[in-house]
Amino acid sequence: MHGPRLKVWIEAAEAGRGCAVCVEAILWCCLLSPELSISKGTKEPWKELSRGVTRLGAPLGAFHASLLHCLLPQLSSPRLAVRKRAVGALGHLAAACSTDLFIELADHLLDRLPGPRAPTSPAAIRTLIQCLGSVGRQAGHRLGAHLDRLVPLVEDFCNLDDDELRESCLQAFEAFLRKCPKEMGPHMPNVTSLCLQYIKHDPNYNYDSDEDEEQMETEDSEFSEQESEDEYSDDDDMSWKVRRAAAKCIAALISSRPDLLPDFHRTLAPVLIRRFKEREENVKADVFTAYIVLLRQTRPPKGWLEAMEEPTQTGSNLHMLRGQVPLVVKALQRQLKDRSIRARQGCFSLLTELAGVLPGSLAEHMPVLVSGIIFSLADRSSSSTIRMDALAFLQGLLGTEPAEAFHPHLPTLLPPVMACVADPFYKIAAEALVVLQELVQALWPLDRPRILDPEPYVGEMSVVTLARLRATDLDQEVKERAISCMGHLVGHLGDRLGDDLEPILLLLLDRLRNEITRLPAVKALTLVAVSPLQLDLQPILAEALPILASFLRKNQRALRLATLAALDALAQSQGLSLPPSAVQAVLAELPALVNESDMHVAQLAVDFLATVTQAQPASLVEVSGPVLSELLRLLRSPLLPAGVLAAAEGFLQALVGTRPPCVDYAKLISLLTAPVYEQAVDGGPGLHKQVFHSLARCVAALSAACPQEAASTANRLVCDARSPHSSTGVKVLAFLSLAEVGQVAGPGPQRELKAVLLEALGSPSEDVRAAASYALGRVGAGSLPDFLPFLLEQIEAEPRRQYLLLHSLREALGAAQPDSLKPYAEDVWALLFRRCEGAEEGTRGVVAECIGKLVLVNPSFLLPRFRKQLAAGRPHTRSTVITAVKFLISDQPHPIDPLLKSFIGEFMESLQDPDLNVRRATLAFFNSAVHNKPSLVRDLLDDILPLLYQETKIRRDLIREVEMGPFKHTVDDGLDVRKAAFECMYSLLESCLGQLDICEFLNHVEDGLKDHYDIRMLTFIMLARLATLCPAPVLQRVDRLIEPLRATCTAKVKAGSVKQEFEKQDELKRSAMRAVAALLTIPEVGKSPIMADFSSQIRSNPELAALFESIQKDSTSAPSTDSMELS
Repeated sequence: MHGPRLKVWIEAAEAGRGCAVCVEAILWCCLLSPELSISKGTKEPWKELSRGVTRLGAPLGAFHASLLHCLLPQLSSPRLAVRKRAVGALGHLAAACSTDLFIELADHLLDRLPGPRAPTSPAAIRTLIQCLGSVGRQAGHRLGAHLDRLVPLVEDFCNLDDDELRESCLQAFEAFLRKCPKEMGPHMPNVTSLCLQYIKHDPNYNYDSDEDEEQMETEDSEFSEQESEDEYSDDDDMSWKVRRAAAKCIAALISSRPDLLPDFHRTLAPVLIRRFKEREENVKADVFTAYIVLLRQTRPPKGWLEAMEEPTQTGSNLHMLRGQVPLVVKALQRQLKDRSIRARQGCFSLLTELAGVLPGSLAEHMPVLVSGIIFSLADRSSSSTIRMDALAFLQGLLGTEPAEAFHPHLPTLLPPVMACVADPFYKIAAEALVVLQELVQALWPLDRPRILDPEPYVGEMSVVTLARLRATDLDQEVKERAISCMGHLVGHLGDRLGDDLEPILLLLLDRLRNEITRLPAVKALTLVAVSPLQLDLQPILAEALPILASFLRKNQRALRLATLAALDALAQSQGLSLPPSAVQAVLAELPALVNESDMHVAQLAVDFLATVTQAQPASLVEVSGPVLSELLRLLRSPLLPAGVLAAAEGFLQALVGTRPPCVDYAKLISLLTAPVYEQAVDGGPGLHKQVFHSLARCVAALSAACPQEAASTANRLVCDARSPHSSTGVKVLAFLSLAEVGQVAGPGPQRELKAVLLEALGSPSEDVRAAASYALGRVGAGSLPDFLPFLLEQIEAEPRRQYLLLHSLREALGAAQPDSLKPYAEDVWALLFRRCEGAEEGTRGVVAECIGKLVLVNPSFLLPRFRKQLAAGRPHTRSTVITAVKFLISDQPHPIDPLLKSFIGEFMESLQDPDLNVRRATLAFFNSAVHNKPSLVRDLLDDILPLLYQETKIRRDLIREVEMGPFKHTVDDGLDVRKAAFECMYSLLESCLGQLDICEFLNHVEDGLKDHYDIRMLTFIMLARLATLCPAPVLQRVDRLIEPLRATCTAKVKAGSVKQEFEKQDELKRSAMRAVAALLTIPEVGKSPIMADFSSQIRSNPELAALFESIQKDSTSAPSTDSMELS
């Protein structure tokens, strides 16, 4: 048998050409002629066999047992090359073989391992350990059950005086930690101890002599270079491999057990820092990598909440890390000037990560860091990579450290940066321009007085940037960054440029005309225009505005957006200085941009119109008609975003706010409301509900801009609302406009308005009733002494209208000032709690929201009173209280957050409430907290999770049968609670992954895969997310997860079922197949025999194959949806 022929057969089998024949030929050749292969002195067949097992695991399934029995004897081969190939092949076979064969393989290896003192060949032991490591790397997820027997044996072999064996043992530990972190838990202390012992294992080198030399070292870098040349080197020394394996094992240890971070900071961090002095370059790189992994695990979760209030454990970790910073910088001081480029790159990577985790922590060590940066920037003897790394590190420092830390070092730091700007290599020049831009932004910010005098530096910076800006034969990236850098230089220091300012502006104008550079030039012009330095832009305005106007016609969206931002900035800063003819040219382009095809462009266009209206109202005379026509059409869009509506309000206010007004107030009101007033009387609202709210907001904005017209507008609206001849749409718009206009002047209109609003609450039109309810609350918020007692009386006296009146109360509580509500708090509190036991769940939901808004009036007094209601209240009251707490949680910072956090634990005790509705409300509240403010519950998860998992279980006592005529229908009263529990679990994946025991979590996901339709849909989504977030634990149990997915994908709907059943089953299949597609993205999942079998089943079934293909197309074409809104 020859290797090349075997290679050809394997490639044919992979391509599917005569697959069965090729596979059989491969196996017979390998099984019948191993001795022949060895005797001929070639290792090629074993190399190709290893490759065949790797790539053809599933097709070789029938021969796995024969392969195993063929390969195991080769572990004892006298030839090292054969043993190595056998080890590799067995590793791949372990991933693809059946469970019984895997157990046979594991038992064989464990039985062959002797005790550490038994007389056995060292080579044989190394081969067995290497094989275990190979199995661990390829199929470690299957090895968990054997680790209790295996790990103590490997630990004992680590203590033998054999560096190659130690390396193999540590590599095996690394594989076990990455693949089976939970099963390795009991062995973690011993493995940690071994790693700490062997990361220092360097018997042939004395580091103390280095430290003595370091103490005597001067600042002369020549000495450092000479010392590096004299470093110890011994080709026979294998201890560096042991140290490298220990460093990699430590990295695996840290990444696999984030819950032990405090211990790692106490035990591992000091040792890693001391090992920064490592003499071997490869080992040093892995030591740096291990410490970087520790830093990344320590980084607080992203988001405003964690920045405002760090969890206790994270705060403790950061405190310990802060104490390590001086030690890290001291250990790296010498490395930053090391002759080795790789060592310096490692330093920069580590320090960049440290600055990101602890912003500001490196400020006091700036002399050391700047010295190291300058050393690398000046290093022209080696490749350009190190200079780019140094520039990237400096850029990061400018973003994380205070500007004052750089002030003393600017005279020495700026020249090498400017030299890099002039560097002939485009990548270095581009990176240096970004750094120069960051320097200008950081050292001379526009929002604070200047502390550092820019005079000594501004000339040199402008000269070197101008040289890059003038050059025409540059790389595109350098051109763009030169323009951007110059924009920042002019925007921040333009007042110090003197006579150089006008040539620079003309150069920017020239770049504006160039198609290649026009976009960065527009952005640079925006920076100059928004600068508070009020620079004189007259030399370029007359020519720049027509060019900008032409850009508005271009099909390049980014250019249109940047141009509108630039025009708005110019209108705000230059105002009357803008040439009227040029402004007219710009305004002529705007009507085409005000439409719903691109709402962002429309918003910026309307913002610019508002600015121009205030700066040059005369310019709008010719275009106000077309622009208004387009704007009014835009306001009738049901998809109008809040930003566009706010821009429209500002523009309309500007139109009536000028003197004289560009458009008459009455005419503008008439134009706004015309679409509603022109409808048929009995035609219903006609327009979308959102349009009425948009128009009402605009009416209120106009009334605010013309206070003298507000009263008459309100009177007219009241008349329209009261008139029996008004259409439904007119009444809805009238009520919504009154709600936005707010308090009506004078007691007479108020009394009339009350009567009109109360009468409208009985209208046959649901839209009118809802609008009147909303208006009653909003108007009441503007006049609490008159409206709130009246509203409370009506709630007591009108039980049939209670739902609408409670909505009004909710609006009043939300819109009024907290201090103005305090006198009424007790009355409102009593009224609301009398309605907590209402029969309708919808009414109780509104009551809960009202209670939540009321608590915000006086949190410290009212929130503790929930305890009494939870202890003594009836079930409906308890669920209403918990729901009210949910409304206290928003996705923005709020003063109530610290107080709420102190009560969360007591509220979560309601998960043990005997009433199902209370538990469901508690789960909904918990889900809202996890989704919006995870720090409220993160520290309590150890107590909450067991209760949460309890709610995911099916309770047979809650399942009952209901007779419906001749049929019996099964009802599961616990379904809603279970569904709420699984929704909480999904939210926990997004915000509290680090606090979860994924193996325990997966147990309940696995149960959910066999539950009701709704829960299966949820768990399929969760499984797909888990496959992305933590593939290793999912891989460990993939064989058990596949079966429920297979059952769903192959299920058939009973004949004669209704159409909805077929649709539900199709959606369920699609969701299950998405989970399968996500599982298949895990690199080693294809080696699982069960997954390979299911994949083959999918390919052979036309329906499933088509479904799988469509899902793959969807996943590549559609944007990723990493999260799901459940709260």
